[in-house]
Amino acid sequence: MIQDREVGSREIALECARIAEGKKAERVVVLDVESLILITHYFVICSGNNRRQCQAIADEIRSTLKDKGAPKLGIEGYAEGRWILMDYEDVVVHIFLDEVRKYYDLELLWGDGVKVDWKGG
Repeated sequence: MIQDREVGSREIALECARIAEGKKAERVVVLDVESLILITHYFVICSGNNRRQCQAIADEIRSTLKDKGAPKLGIEGYAEGRWILMDYEDVVVHIFLDEVRKYYDLELLWGDGVKVDWKGG
């Protein structure tokens, strides 16, 4: 079980990025948005090639974080699989089809957020 909320948030975000990469997600980005928004600390943003891949990424994240005791608040968009939003309190995961990601361009919208080197830890 993840105990320390601050350390836990970062660990959850990094774990989500690694899971997404393991499921062949493209352009995985972790943004620290804590100084920009009050409701969350990290955004994890990634793209899948099709609806099934987006759902598979979401399924793996859900399963892994459940085993770690992460507090899931909700999930939206799973059935359509175009933009799946997973809310883990201080971490929000966005799994997009590429064309939807380009349209909403969260990296530009939240561009003042700090990119986290999730591959290095």
